[in-house]
Amino acid sequence: MKTMKTLLDPCCGRCTHTPETPCRDYVRCQTEGPLCHDDPACRMERERLLRELKTEVGSQKQAVLFCTGTGCASSGSNKLIEIMDAEIKKAGLDVSVSTRPTGCHGFCEQGPIVIIEPAKTFYTRVKAEDIPEIVAKDLVGGERVEHLLYVDPTTGQAATTYANAPFYAKQHRIVLHNCGHINPERIEDYFAQDGYRGFAHALQDMKPDEVIEEVKRSGLRGRGGAGFPTGLKWGLCRQSAGDKKYIICNADEGDPGAFMDRSVLEGDPHSVLEGMMIAAYAIGADEGYIYCRAEYPLAIKRLEIAIKQAEEVGLLGDNILASGFNFRIYIKAGAGAFVCGEETALIASIEGKRGMPKVRPPFPAQQGLWGKPTNNNNVETYSNVPHIFRHGADWYAGFGTEKSKGTKIFALTGKVNNTGLVEVPMGMSLREIIFDIGGGILGGKKFKAVQIGGPSGGCLPESLLDLPVDYDTLVQAGAMVGSGGLVVLDETTCMVDIARYFLNFTQKESCGKCTPCREGTKRMLEILVRITNGEGKEEDIETLEKLAGVVKSTSLCGLGQTAPNPVLATLKYFRHEYEAHIRDKQCPAHACSALLTYTIDEEKCKKCGLCAKNCPVKCITGDKNTPYRIDASACIKCGTCMEKCKFGAVVRA
Repeated sequence: MKTMKTLLDPCCGRCTHTPETPCRDYVRCQTEGPLCHDDPACRMERERLLRELKTEVGSQKQAVLFCTGTGCASSGSNKLIEIMDAEIKKAGLDVSVSTRPTGCHGFCEQGPIVIIEPAKTFYTRVKAEDIPEIVAKDLVGGERVEHLLYVDPTTGQAATTYANAPFYAKQHRIVLHNCGHINPERIEDYFAQDGYRGFAHALQDMKPDEVIEEVKRSGLRGRGGAGFPTGLKWGLCRQSAGDKKYIICNADEGDPGAFMDRSVLEGDPHSVLEGMMIAAYAIGADEGYIYCRAEYPLAIKRLEIAIKQAEEVGLLGDNILASGFNFRIYIKAGAGAFVCGEETALIASIEGKRGMPKVRPPFPAQQGLWGKPTNNNNVETYSNVPHIFRHGADWYAGFGTEKSKGTKIFALTGKVNNTGLVEVPMGMSLREIIFDIGGGILGGKKFKAVQIGGPSGGCLPESLLDLPVDYDTLVQAGAMVGSGGLVVLDETTCMVDIARYFLNFTQKESCGKCTPCREGTKRMLEILVRITNGEGKEEDIETLEKLAGVVKSTSLCGLGQTAPNPVLATLKYFRHEYEAHIRDKQCPAHACSALLTYTIDEEKCKKCGLCAKNCPVKCITGDKNTPYRIDASACIKCGTCMEKCKFGAVVRA
C-alpha cells in the first residue's frame, strides 16, 4: 500500500518542479502528494493513491470492529480481539476478514461493543464465549446473532445496526465522527477520513488572519465551560505582541461523571492535533502543550503515538510541508487537581508551579505560559476545527442556534436507561436528549431533575424539559452547558443532598487561594450537612443565599464563581424540599438517612426472621409467633432490613 508518507513526497516524477524552480503551487504539491496543479497526470496519480488508501482502511472485505476505549477495555475487549483473531484463523477467514480496534462508541453501558462491517451489524455486551458464535453464524453463515443485538427498553425492538438504535438516531456526530470506526493508533486511518486536509487547506490557501475570520464565521464557541467565542480568542492572541507564542490544549477533565475529552483523545487523537496545528498557524505559535490528567493513561498513550506518527510524515516539526511553518506538540501529565481546569492554574502547573489561579487581566492571550501570549482551548473545541476547514464555516454554522453554533457532546449519566456519550446539535431540548436518546427514566420511575454543567452547573426541574440546550438559555435558567456533564435524577433523589454532594466536591477541590471560595464554600457545606441531618434552622436558607451571592461575586476564578450554582438552582426550583427538611424534619425523597424511620407492617410480616438475621446492630426482635419490630432508638437506618424482606413488610418513611 502507498502510505501518506508517499502522498506527502514532493512530486510523482511526471513534472520537473523543485523547491529551487517551483511551480505556482509547489506548497500544494508538497501537501497533496504526487500532484502538481499544472499537470493533470499528477492529479490523477494522487487520486489513485488516495482511493487505494481508502480501500484498504475502509475495506470492502469484512471487518470486525472492537471498541477499545477505557470502558470497553475494562470489560475485556482487548482479549476479545485475540480470541476473534484465533477463531477467524481457525475458520480459514483470515484472508477475507480482519479485526480493528477502535475508540469509544459512546454507548458505554452496552459494552463491550462489536460491529461487523460493511453490514454495520451492532452487537452489545459481547463476552468471550460469544466470539465462536459470531464467527460461525455471522461471518461464515451470514446470519445475525439475535441475542447480542441491542434491544430498545422502551419499544422492545432490536436494532440491527448502530444507526437505527434510538441512542444514535437523533445524534449528529461531528467531533465523534471517527470514534468507534477508525483505529486511533494508525495515522493511515485518519488520512482515509480526509484527516489533515483541513490543516493543509488553511496552511496553503489562507493567511493567518483569514483562518481566524473563518473560525469567527463558523460561530464556534469554546466547549470547555464558559463558551467564549473561539475565533475572538484566537484573534486576541494573534494581536498580542511577542516573538514567542504558545498553544495549549486543556484535557484536564475533572467533572464527576464526565468523559467526553477522554473518549475523543482515545478514539480520534489526530483530530485534536490537527485543530491545534491550525490554531498555531493562525496565531503564530511554534510550540503546543496538551495538559492531560495522568488518570487517562490510554489517552496519553494514543496521543504519544499520534504525535510520533505526525512527526514521521512531516506534519509536526520544522518547515512543515515546505511552508516555513514550524510547530511541535508536547504532553504534560497533570496530577488530577480540579482547579487545573482553570486556564491560569493549568498554565502554572505546566510551568512546574502549584496549580493556582491568577488575577486577570492580563489574560493568557496577552501573558500566558512563561509570560508569552498563549491560546488555550479544550479537546472538543480543537477537534471541531478541522471539520470547519474541510467543509467550510457556513456548513458548520448550519448546525445549532443563532448564538450557539455546531454540536455539543454530553456525558449522559444518572437515572436514565441509555447512558453514555451523546453529540447533538446545539438547541436540542433536554426532553429529546433524555427521553428520545436516553430512553427515559430507569425502572419506569418519574423524572425529577437534570443536573447540567457538572459541579458548577445547576439542577433544572421537569417544567424546563423543553428548554433548548444552548449557552445563553441555560445560564438564564440557572445552569450552564459547562464541559458537558448531564446527570438525570429521578423521584428518589433528594435535591438538598444533591446540592450537598456537588458542593462537597467543589469545596474539597478549592485551591484555597482566595477567602470567598475557601471559607464560603466550607460554611455553605456545613449548613447543607446540617439540613440533611435534620438539624436545619429557619434562617439557614437565607444564610445560604447570602453566602452563595458573596462567593459567586468575589471569588478569584471561574471555579469559585460558579461553585454556588447547584445550591442556588435547587433553592430556586426545589425550595420546598429545603423547607421540609428544616420545618418538618422530613426528606420528601426518603433519601436522607438521618430523617428516615423504618417500621414493620405487622399484617404483611410473615415472621420469617430474615430482617432480624441480617440486621447489623440486632435491633429487630420477634419470633415465629410474634410479628417482628424495629427498635427505632437503636436502628442505624442502613436499610438492610428493607432490602432483605421479600414481602414488602418493611416500611421506610
